[in-house]
Amino acid sequence: MKVGIVGSGLVGSTAAYALVMRGIGREIVLVDLNEKRSRAEAADLLHAVPFAEPLQITAGGYERLAGSRVVIIGAGVGQRPGETRLQLLSRNAAVFRDVVPQVLAHAPDAVLIVATNPVDIMTHLAARYAAEHGVPSSRVIGSGTTLDTARFRALLGLHMGVDPKHIHGYVVGEHGDSEVLTWSLVTVGAVPLEDFCTQEELCVDEAMQRNIDDQVRNAACTIIEGKGATYYGIGSALARIVEVILGDQRSVLTVCTPVSELEGVRDVTVSLPSLVGGAGVISRLPLLLSAREHALLRASAQVIRAAIDELEAAGV
Repeated sequence: MKVGIVGSGLVGSTAAYALVMRGIGREIVLVDLNEKRSRAEAADLLHAVPFAEPLQITAGGYERLAGSRVVIIGAGVGQRPGETRLQLLSRNAAVFRDVVPQVLAHAPDAVLIVATNPVDIMTHLAARYAAEHGVPSSRVIGSGTTLDTARFRALLGLHMGVDPKHIHGYVVGEHGDSEVLTWSLVTVGAVPLEDFCTQEELCVDEAMQRNIDDQVRNAACTIIEGKGATYYGIGSALARIVEVILGDQRSVLTVCTPVSELEGVRDVTVSLPSLVGGAGVISRLPLLLSAREHALLRASAQVIRAAIDELEAAGV
């Protein structure tokens, strides 16, 4: 099973490393505009194989993507000094307008996983460009709030002394400032959060919730301030999404794909708990949120829709 990765920067190469360490897939192909970089990353990763799982690691042009079941797209450009958000989005849209057709020309049956930020909007654009080649939006998946959900569960697990794998709670909406932590849905195993904390004599008051909310919402800023970029968490999240697709595991992940309507907001791409399998997104789970969380999710969807409207007004 072949996995392609377009964009061999920190996120793409770390995703490849996570795939190698976990033995996901059989072959990984790195593609980058800077082919010298992709070949160097492939060589470095190949040298890790004897310590992990027997995967093939190669690099080259888009033609090497032929036969890929999944292709991660992490290509994009960084923000220039003085550049507006709209200008950055327009330049990244141009990158995707070039990349997506080339990927699909060589891997027409692949599920596309978008990692480029702002991931909600870039996934929306990728789905639009893929649709021009007959690819349904269910096969275009953004990493969305998969990482935010992991951060939420990790911090809750730390607070409660429980393995995060047994904490069920989701971050939905935008992968960004307006994201929504769904406290009303959190369970430890099958036990509601408040009941578990009462039993274990743990604090679950508003101050505790605000503290965890702030840590989840500002995690990227804190990490970037300390070391310049985030890549371990998102690389692991991307590897997990690939694993679910290759194994047709039908797992619930907070990925983003376009929806025709959400909370009264039309044609928008936000993260929701979704059933994911070999062909991409199978269905979305209903959200039994509190009234406050519904309002916050609507506001988050409006943030994304406003950015899409701005791009469309600019002719993108």
